[in-house]
Amino acid sequence: MPSTLSTYQQALEFLYNRINYERVQSSAYSAGDFKLNRMRGLLETIGNPQDRIPAVHIAGTKGKGSTAVMIASILQAAGYRVGLFTSPHISKFEERMTVNGIQPSETEIVDLVNELLEPVGHLDQELGGMSPTYFEITTAMAWQFFAQQQADIVVLEVGLGGRLDATNVCKPEVCVITSISRDHTHLLGSEIHQIAREKAGIIKTGVPVISGVVNSPAQEVIAEVCQQRDAPLSQLDRDFEYRHVRNADSRTIGGRITVQGPRQNFADLPLPLIGEHQAHNAALAVTAIEELAARGWNIDLAAIRFGLEQVQWPARIEVVGHDPLVIIDAAHNWASISALIQTLDEHFPEKSRIAIFAATRDKDVQGMLRQLLPRFDTIILTCYQSNPRSVPVEQLFAMTRTVSDRHVHVALDPETAWKMARELAGPDDLICITGSFFIAAEVRQLLQEMPKLST
Repeated sequence: MPSTLSTYQQALEFLYNRINYERVQSSAYSAGDFKLNRMRGLLETIGNPQDRIPAVHIAGTKGKGSTAVMIASILQAAGYRVGLFTSPHISKFEERMTVNGIQPSETEIVDLVNELLEPVGHLDQELGGMSPTYFEITTAMAWQFFAQQQADIVVLEVGLGGRLDATNVCKPEVCVITSISRDHTHLLGSEIHQIAREKAGIIKTGVPVISGVVNSPAQEVIAEVCQQRDAPLSQLDRDFEYRHVRNADSRTIGGRITVQGPRQNFADLPLPLIGEHQAHNAALAVTAIEELAARGWNIDLAAIRFGLEQVQWPARIEVVGHDPLVIIDAAHNWASISALIQTLDEHFPEKSRIAIFAATRDKDVQGMLRQLLPRFDTIILTCYQSNPRSVPVEQLFAMTRTVSDRHVHVALDPETAWKMARELAGPDDLICITGSFFIAAEVRQLLQEMPKLST
């Protein structure tokens, strides 16, 4: 291992050469590969910044990133310096860690990696444990950055699961569990109650929990863990609820939301993100903010309104063009595809639909296809290029045949898929790119490099 790195590219190469579970099949690892003592050891070498900065910790099968960015935006509007840690990134690695929306510079990324080279090298040589992973090192870098930028509070999205995730060494003020459905079953278990127990692993003794989980077996597990750890629980549809009104004009994205929290009513709040599932996430965010205010954080109604109004979140039913309408969504499991289809039905029921679809190995690809195929007029199967976990086009086509015998188009790469979609689409149609964060990122980047779409 080099003693120091001098360029941004060298820093990225060092990170990408580590074990990275975002880029390997689930059969290559098990729960035994995730060890929090390794994460604690890495953080100890840099002075345990996670012990000095309070956090909002967010787990869930879907919605945790959106909920995190809403909470962070409200806290920033209230005048706090707010660290935000999310994954995966869409365009650039440094998107994963921001303070008040500002990413570290390329020079800062190099410096952050260099500070960790020696402790990572020592841990690599220790017997009885696997070397620090890409995500663990990234999490440590984020904590370094938040400390250097003097963040008042950090909002952390769990990477995978909860109990054994590298983020689960923080000192939370509030924990949020957004939703629970089947995903990462190789690691988390195939039954909802097993997955719920892994997600509930973020719950800490005495720390309030905000839960948006709606299925009974998972609710029971979360309530049980909260009781065991004396953690006050606010449960959606029992302790708080929301009402969502969407904008009727398809060119005016979003809507309004009213949240009846455990303590007070928050009426007619702006919601710039589209979809009923985003109203669900906003209700969790507002309730978490209410809990923070009850714990002494200075957050008024004006900050909540302004913070929500400022939220932007790429590749989450993101409208990037009109005539035809172009939507990019990073839905990558059964539940998120269901939310996408529901949103399209509610907001754009009259439009003819074209889907560009690529998927990741180890996901419920057939389950996603079963939902997509009947609800889109045209399907274009493709394969993203940036990650080896992509399902090859020929395999994706074979999976489609097990679900339906309807005609589908095939494109070997996202650029070809996009050109095909544009040739097939009329000005009143809808093109949706979905199936994975990676296809969303690749097409989004492709469109940014093209002449501007109609808006």
